[in-house]
Amino acid sequence: MRTKHSIALRFSAAISALIASSVFAATSATAGGYKAPLNTYGQSDLEGTWTNATLTTLERPKEYGTRLIMTPEEVKKVEGDDAKMYATDAAPRDPKFKTADLPNECGKGFSGAGCGYNFAWIDPGNYVMRVNGEPRASFITDPADGRLPPYKTGVNAPGMEQYAHRGENPENMAVSERCLSSFGYSAGPVMLPLLYNNNYEIAQTKDTVAIVVEMVHDVRMIHIGAKHRTDGLRPWMGDSIGWYEGPTLVVETTNFPQATALRGAWEELKVTERFTRVAPHRILYQFKAEDPSVWDRPWSGEYEFSPSKGRIFEYACHEGNYALAGMLSGARADEAAAEKAKAAGKTAEVPTEQSVGKE
Repeated sequence: MRTKHSIALRFSAAISALIASSVFAATSATAGGYKAPLNTYGQSDLEGTWTNATLTTLERPKEYGTRLIMTPEEVKKVEGDDAKMYATDAAPRDPKFKTADLPNECGKGFSGAGCGYNFAWIDPGNYVMRVNGEPRASFITDPADGRLPPYKTGVNAPGMEQYAHRGENPENMAVSERCLSSFGYSAGPVMLPLLYNNNYEIAQTKDTVAIVVEMVHDVRMIHIGAKHRTDGLRPWMGDSIGWYEGPTLVVETTNFPQATALRGAWEELKVTERFTRVAPHRILYQFKAEDPSVWDRPWSGEYEFSPSKGRIFEYACHEGNYALAGMLSGARADEAAAEKAKAAGKTAEVPTEQSVGKE
C-alpha cells in the first residue's frame, strides 16, 4: 500500500478529439496531435503502471445536476477541503485517545469507530479527475445527471440475495472478505478506485492483455481476437475478450458470476471498455454497462489513468487477517443473544454493525 504522496499526480491538460463510435465516443489523435506509440506487435502500447486514484466518484453529487464540468472555485473547495481533512487527521493526538472520542463523521465515508482507520492508511487520491484537462464532477457521463439509471420495475435490491445468509459460514461471506477478489470494483469491470491500492500494471502480448490489480492482487486476462466462452463457467471478473480499433483497445466482458455483481447486475451484464493512450502520461478509459434485466437503460462514463510512481506490490490479504474470524464470531454472538432473548420471551437488540445480512 502506498502513501497518498506516492500516487497523487496532477493530470496534464493535453488536448484530444472525440469521434463517433458504434459503442460510444472514442478518442483519436487530432491532425498533428499526439500519436500513441506501437509495441512490437503493431498494437497501441498501453504497458506501464497506472493509477486511477481521485476525489471524483462514479456518480455525480446531486448538487451539480446535469453539469459534468466543475468550476475552478468548486475544484478549489473540494481539493482544499480534502487537504484540510488530512491535515486535521495528521495533527498530534493524545495517546490516550479512544475510539469513543472520535467524531461521528470524519469524512471519506467513515463515522464513529470507523474513524480509527486514519488517513495514514488510506490513499484514495487528492485531486479531482481531469479528462482532456477538464475537471469532472463524476465518472458517469450518460445519463446526463451522472447517476445510475433506475432499476427495472419489480427489481428490488438486485443481487442482494447473495448476502441473505452472510455470516452463517465463511462460504457465505463476500469474496473480498475471504480475500478471493477485489474490494468494491477495483478490478472491474468497470474498474473503479477505492480507499487505497488504486494501482494497475498493464502487460501486452500478441494475443493477450493482462491487467494486474494491486488490490487483492487480481489479474484480469483479456483474450485478443477470442470468442466468449460457452461452457457455462463464470470467472470472478467475467469473461473478457478484446480487439484493437486503431489506437484503442476495446474489451467486452460477459459471463459475470453473482459473487462479483456490478451494482446488482451479473447474469445478463455486458461491460464494454475502451483504453486509448491520448498522451505520454494519460490513458483515456471509457466504459459502458448494460443489463436489460436490471436497469432501465445502459449507462456509460470515462476517466483517465495517470502514471503510478514505482511498481505494483503484492497485496497479501490473508497475512494477519483476523477480520473474517471476527465477523463470524460476531454473528455467533448475535445468534446466542437472540436465542437467550427468545428463551426469556424478549426480542434481542442486535447491534447494526454486527447484524447478519448487513452489507
